[in-house]
Amino acid sequence: MRPYDGRRILLGVSGGIASYKSAWLARLLAQAGAEVDVVLTKGASEFITSLTFEGLTGRPVHSDIFAAGHALDHIRLPREASAIVIAPATADLMARAAHGHADDLLTACLLAAGDPGKNGVGVLFVPAMNDQMWSHPQTRANALHLREIGYQVLDPEEGMLAAGEGSGPGRMPEPETILAHIGRMLEPHTALALKHVVVTAGSTREAIDPVRFLSNRSSGKMGVAIAAAAWRRGAGVTLITGPLEVKPPTGVFHVRVESTEEMAAAVRSSLPTADALIMAAAPADYTSAAKIDRKMKRTAAPLHLELAPTADILRDTSPARKNGAVIVGFALETNDVLAEGRRKRDAKDLDLIVVNDAHEPGAGFGTDTNRVTLIARDGTEELLPLMRKTELADIILDRVEARLGAA
Repeated sequence: MRPYDGRRILLGVSGGIASYKSAWLARLLAQAGAEVDVVLTKGASEFITSLTFEGLTGRPVHSDIFAAGHALDHIRLPREASAIVIAPATADLMARAAHGHADDLLTACLLAAGDPGKNGVGVLFVPAMNDQMWSHPQTRANALHLREIGYQVLDPEEGMLAAGEGSGPGRMPEPETILAHIGRMLEPHTALALKHVVVTAGSTREAIDPVRFLSNRSSGKMGVAIAAAAWRRGAGVTLITGPLEVKPPTGVFHVRVESTEEMAAAVRSSLPTADALIMAAAPADYTSAAKIDRKMKRTAAPLHLELAPTADILRDTSPARKNGAVIVGFALETNDVLAEGRRKRDAKDLDLIVVNDAHEPGAGFGTDTNRVTLIARDGTEELLPLMRKTELADIILDRVEARLGAA
């Protein structure tokens, strides 16, 4: 099943050069399973044609509020929509929407969508314009008023602007970023909404000399999937990572560290406000006992390297959790997997530990899938089948939400 199967997105496109990105967004939505109804303003049709969107979505494009046989499109389209996305939203479109105008099909759809503060369909504006237009007090006031009404406004990014105008704030975010925000708007916000979730991901590196280090094969995929899913559920997410093989998700506060001690310090700093700590990282267990400030030369003699244990982040920080916080650990084992998981759950005072076998095909470091057992504080053990890490992330968060709700 694709993530947007059964969803219908009304994509409004107003007149700006960034409308070419809207075509890519429409394609991403369609690939994710959404039915995409595109509404072009008159200005948008000067930059991009209806045929482009029809080819990408397989659906007719709407533009004329007075089109024969379509007199009620401004009522039907928002009523059938799971969400409305205006991308790009020009300064003119934002001004008209902020003041309740309904002088074309798109603005009429916005009014017919109902009051977003009273169970109306969710609406996301994605502004894109020249940096001077974006920074103008009237445009900023309109953006603020749209938020006060209950609409969501995704601020433009810093970057190169059109027509050789240099760089500045006003650039439309990339379609993948917009897609993530649409996903958050569609996701039901439950017990994690407005909670602070701290997630760790990836490996850490312990320097041996200036060019060598100790580490492991952790890719960070599991932690990144959990952080993305928690953000979609409405949580404020702090993602603390070592080196990653995947891109950090949109919307999270990303803290980049190198060593296990740096990760421990970042966790300690975040823990006082954390409602949940999910320790999906695989920090290095050992560090070089001697710090060598120049590259060791290769010789024919064996190298003897003395190692010292690093901090046990979960064991050391768990007692400092705030009242009612949920702490989840991970354990990748090769022998006595369940027994070792139970021991670590108790030794580190965890609410839940996710354990898996390093020998299991398709599971563990670097894979897109995992097969795990969830071992809870109350002794409940849940063996899960092989599944994608993105699916597993939601199951773990379901268990976290259940414990937050019971606290």
